[in-house]
Amino acid sequence: MDFGILSLIPPVLALLLVIVTRKVLLSLGVGILVGAFMLNHGSDNVILDTITQITGIIGSIFIDDGWVNTWYFYILLFLVLLGMIAALISLTGGSRAFGDWALSRVKTRTGAQFVSACIGILIFIDDYFSSLTAGNVSRPFSDRHNVSRAKLAYTVDSTAAAMCVLVPLSSWGAYIITIIAEILADTTTNYSAFQAFMMIAPMNFYALFAILMVFAVAYFKLDIGPMRKHELHAIQTGELVDTAKGPVPGDSSETEPLVQGRVSDLLWPIATLVAATVFFMIVTGIQGTEGQATLLAIFENTDVAGALLYGGLTALVVTVALAFNRRLTGKDVGVGLWAGTKSMLPAIYILIFAWTIGDIIGEIGTGDYLAHIIEESSMNIAYLPVILFAFAGFMAFSTGTSWGTFGIMLPIAGTIAIGTDVTLLLPMLAAVLAGSIFGDHCSPISDTTILSSTGAGSHHIDHVLTQLPYALIIGAIASVGFLVLGFTGNVLVALVATLGAFTLAIVGLRVVVNRFYGGVVEK
Repeated sequence: MDFGILSLIPPVLALLLVIVTRKVLLSLGVGILVGAFMLNHGSDNVILDTITQITGIIGSIFIDDGWVNTWYFYILLFLVLLGMIAALISLTGGSRAFGDWALSRVKTRTGAQFVSACIGILIFIDDYFSSLTAGNVSRPFSDRHNVSRAKLAYTVDSTAAAMCVLVPLSSWGAYIITIIAEILADTTTNYSAFQAFMMIAPMNFYALFAILMVFAVAYFKLDIGPMRKHELHAIQTGELVDTAKGPVPGDSSETEPLVQGRVSDLLWPIATLVAATVFFMIVTGIQGTEGQATLLAIFENTDVAGALLYGGLTALVVTVALAFNRRLTGKDVGVGLWAGTKSMLPAIYILIFAWTIGDIIGEIGTGDYLAHIIEESSMNIAYLPVILFAFAGFMAFSTGTSWGTFGIMLPIAGTIAIGTDVTLLLPMLAAVLAGSIFGDHCSPISDTTILSSTGAGSHHIDHVLTQLPYALIIGAIASVGFLVLGFTGNVLVALVATLGAFTLAIVGLRVVVNRFYGGVVEK
């Protein structure tokens, strides 16, 4: 059944409820129920069929075709493992020791935010991995400088996906390059998919300037909207999260240090996690590659979920060994493992709900409807890059998936460019990639957004509402770049125009902070 514009009802309803009620699970649940009801409307037993479909989708997250659904299930297991590792590191005093060590070297709140951003940039292998690892590593020194967890989540989220989409040797890069290769097969262009990806990267104005904005916000202290409220509360009270909103993913009162820790108690587990995950990404990539195992082919065929699970298990073994070496008892370790598991349950619930509504949105055809609108539109082709940016953004915002948006919109953008003006092919593909990240950053049902909240230890709704103003500002700035790119076809001119818009935005934000907010939150 073709729902047409009605296919927008479930995602838009869920998004509106999130903003109004600030209850993520309730809002996603309503969206799931409404979407499933729409799909089963007209059946003999609509209520039973609706419930059956929802339970079937949730069940398929764990079991698919009679076997374990390794992608979803392994991601959930990795979350549990990460919670266990974090809890044990806290029990051994590793987090506190690292915080003390970092505090002696990172002297300011700005410095703490800079270091957090740099960690997010350096871990570009995969967005899930970056979101969770960068947040956990940054927490000790970020907390010591009273940087709110919402600010940390924004820093992590705005560097994770943005870097992954710019770097070819990442799970994102490999996925995108395979799609580009299929598009280029229908053209007479004389460059490879890898070359095309590298040429597109400077045109991804949203990703580039989202990263720059993180540093500008930290350096100029551009705390606006809900972010200002969280930062003020953190500085004035020392409370980094609103405890009235319930438990925070990754935090637990049961993991206070039991012994005097060392920095190595944190560094060894994290280093093992990074090294083992990258190792298993390479191993699974080689196993999944037919023919010559080039570096690009390895990352194209790697099993990200499996690598995360195997890397997490390896790191957990090292962490447990360190805990026993620090003279923790078996009971202490058991308490830590259970506390770490419980701390990740809120994030797991939200992820399951987000995946469920994503499946329903896919069946209703929300993405197909939005893609059909842009494909059937007739306009000046110079406007196509900025239009595609906006449409990809809205699609990713509505569906909560940038990867799904890539898969639908990149081929459509390629078809439109080939049929109108092939010189606009790369700008239009860049616009889709940029718009997908933009929508992903704005969407409360995005799994990357959820995992960034989890890694940073922030309430998910706090992260969504504090990041939204910055994402919208960068979205407007990127639109200027794509508009100029569409009319001039010159990447350098478009970059200069985007940089000019970015500079004006920073000046404007400083005026807002100083005149309307009464100055920065800290001197």
